[in-house]
Amino acid sequence: MTNKPVILIGNGGHAAVLTDILLQQHRSIIGFTAPEDQENRFGLPYLGNDDAINSFNNAHIELVLCLGTIGARAKIFQQFKEKDYTFSSVIHQSSVTSPYSTLGEGIQVMANTVIETFVIVADNTIINTSASINHDCRIGRHCHIAPGATLSGNVTVGDFTHIGAGSTVIQNVQIGSQVLIGAGSLVLKTLKDGSKAFGVPAKEV
Repeated sequence: MTNKPVILIGNGGHAAVLTDILLQQHRSIIGFTAPEDQENRFGLPYLGNDDAINSFNNAHIELVLCLGTIGARAKIFQQFKEKDYTFSSVIHQSSVTSPYSTLGEGIQVMANTVIETFVIVADNTIINTSASINHDCRIGRHCHIAPGATLSGNVTVGDFTHIGAGSTVIQNVQIGSQVLIGAGSLVLKTLKDGSKAFGVPAKEV
């Protein structure tokens, strides 16, 4: 983590949570971008739409992606990576992360999360409030592990996958890419790419 000033992309509820973390960590926030001018609850200045970022030197700032929607996050992340901008990772001070885990660029680890030993979390993934990621899990790019979700040991999650709030995935299960797991689900078996699963136990729909 650097001390470079950051620009926030987005101004919704997820942005407010990230802003709170950044301010508690005394990070300098230049302002935020959004499709149109709007009030910011922290009094941060509106910089314009995302094109306004191009006027800032990519060596002097970092970006924080404040959108929760997987598709939009991935598109914007790739757009600015192609212009050599860096995305700052935001890690809440109450989270517990093993020093033997590997965290990618631009990831967001929210309050009261646990990331155990030898976990790998790839770029631009959200590990949301009170989620538990147990030993040897592998989580792909542009994923969202929603609040209260639990991944037991040695779970693999592909890119662009959403694991709903309060869900549990038991040990050694493989979750494909672009999978949607509904809130409160119990996943007992492998889910193929592009599948949707809900319920206890989770069934594909």
